[in-house]
Amino acid sequence: MSGKPETKSALPCLAGIRLHPIKSLDPISVNEARIGVGGGLEHDRAWALFSVDGRWVNGKRTAAMHLIRASYAPDLSSVTLAVPGDRRNIPARTFPFPGGTEDAAEWFSVYFEQQILVRHAPEGFPDDNIANGPTIISTASLQAVSGWFSGLRLEDTRRRFRTTLEIDSAHGLVGAQDARARLNSTKAVDSELHPQSNGALPAFWEDQLYGEDERSVVRFRIGEVNFEGSNPCARCPVPARDPQTGADLLGFQKRFSELRRETLPAWAPAARFDHFYRLATNTRVAPTETGKLLHLGDPLQIS
Repeated sequence: MSGKPETKSALPCLAGIRLHPIKSLDPISVNEARIGVGGGLEHDRAWALFSVDGRWVNGKRTAAMHLIRASYAPDLSSVTLAVPGDRRNIPARTFPFPGGTEDAAEWFSVYFEQQILVRHAPEGFPDDNIANGPTIISTASLQAVSGWFSGLRLEDTRRRFRTTLEIDSAHGLVGAQDARARLNSTKAVDSELHPQSNGALPAFWEDQLYGEDERSVVRFRIGEVNFEGSNPCARCPVPARDPQTGADLLGFQKRFSELRRETLPAWAPAARFDHFYRLATNTRVAPTETGKLLHLGDPLQIS
């Protein structure tokens, strides 16, 4: 790997933490998160939906998932589910989280008009069962991808790609530390408090966090938590869809892949790209890190 980006004047740090407590549904932004028993973030993808024959019911398979809105109590003790505009007028309901799986399953069954099972796993239901740690992306990468598609806002891009950890330069953070101080009595961070990058970290900075081949890893720390970078994350059909309506953005994957190839930075190991529909870095987290906290503003240091 060569051409690593200069970071002496642009020290990377944690700019955003987004949990997706119910797999495929809306996220919640928080100012701190704990490493869970499976290596991911505690409460991330803790619920998942299944049909009675054991098949996933998720955004990849079922576009109707995108119409459901999920909002969470600040301490994640409950979730409210609603389907605005649904012709059947399915009432919004609030359920204990994570203990309310049976009652929530009844609500989802009414919505999908088939029996749905909701399962809870303390270790979560990661998309990648090998590199099952948090996914990492830079604010600059999200901004770059937003610029590839007319009318795509930064927050829309965040919701499309559903990464858990967002990094930016210490200089590029706007209000992250202030937000953390203002909200030290609550766990939730309003989405509008997400920092905006000033470009100090280059787009696709996170492509240096994995090795030249599958046998090599890049070790790094965020705050007190040790990570191993694994691979560039392969994307599914979900990023092509509007996160609110499920409508497909025509030609999304083709245009994304073409521009990703054209803009692949010098520090990204090209051999790891069997295709270019990849964005963000998958990680692994050892069991020794379970219980450690990540905070907004924590520095990222490569070993």
